[in-house]
Amino acid sequence: MICADIFTRCVEAINQHKLIARESAKDKEFHFQNWFEARLRETRLNYERGGRNSYPDFRLVAHTEGYEIKGLAYPGREVTYDCNSQVPSGYHNGRTIYYVFGRYPAQPDGNRYPVLDLVICHGDFLNADHEYVHGNRSVKGFGSYGDIMIRDRKMYVAPTPFGLLDGVAHQRTLIVPMDVSVGDGYIQVREVVRKEADRLLVAYSFDLKSSELSARWTDNPAKGQEHHFTAYRVAGDSTEGVSLHHHP
Repeated sequence: MICADIFTRCVEAINQHKLIARESAKDKEFHFQNWFEARLRETRLNYERGGRNSYPDFRLVAHTEGYEIKGLAYPGREVTYDCNSQVPSGYHNGRTIYYVFGRYPAQPDGNRYPVLDLVICHGDFLNADHEYVHGNRSVKGFGSYGDIMIRDRKMYVAPTPFGLLDGVAHQRTLIVPMDVSVGDGYIQVREVVRKEADRLLVAYSFDLKSSELSARWTDNPAKGQEHHFTAYRVAGDSTEGVSLHHHP
C-alpha cells in the first residue's frame, strides 16, 4: 500500500530528527509541505506538486492517490482547519485522497524545528460524501449603481483528527478504511467508527439587509450509516489506542 509506505517514511524521518526548514519567520504555509515533499522524494515515487490554489497538494503519477497537506502550529488552533474552497473528501477527480496533518512548535527558536506528531488519514474519515461538487457562483446588480458583483466563494471549516480523536497527540498514526490492507510492519491500535448525521445541510441564504444567514436541511437517507476505519502505527512505535471523542 503506497500510503503506508509514505507514512513509514515520514515516521522514520521524525525518528531520524529530520527537521522542518522554513526560509524565514514569514513562511507560514509551505514549510511543512516542503518537509513532506522531501519524504516523497525519498520514496522515489513520481509525483506532481499542485499550484497555490490547486487540490490536492501532491498527486502521485503512477498511482491514483493524492495528498493534501495541513500543518498545524502547537499550541494553537488544532481542532479545526480551513478548507479553501474544497470540501474534504476521500475521492477527487479519480484519485483516492489522503490528508497529512503534522503539528510543529508554534514559537520555534529558529527556522529549523521538529514535527511533533503526525496523522495521515483517508479523506473519508473527515467526510465520506463523494457526490458534492464544489462551485463558486456570483450575482450582479449590487450597490447604488447596480454594477457591483457579489461572489460566493465558499470556505469550509472541518475537524482535524486532533479534534476528533483521543490518543493521536504526540503519536504517529495512520487511519485508513477498515477494508484497506496496509501489509506487514504495522500494528493495529484501534478500530474507529463514524456515523452519518441525521440531517444534511443542502442550501443556505444570506440577507444583505439583516446580515442573517439561514440554512435549509433535509433528512439524510444514510442516517446512522457506519463508516469503519482502522488506526495503525509502525511496528515498534507506541501501542496507545485511539478513540473518537467528538462527533460534529
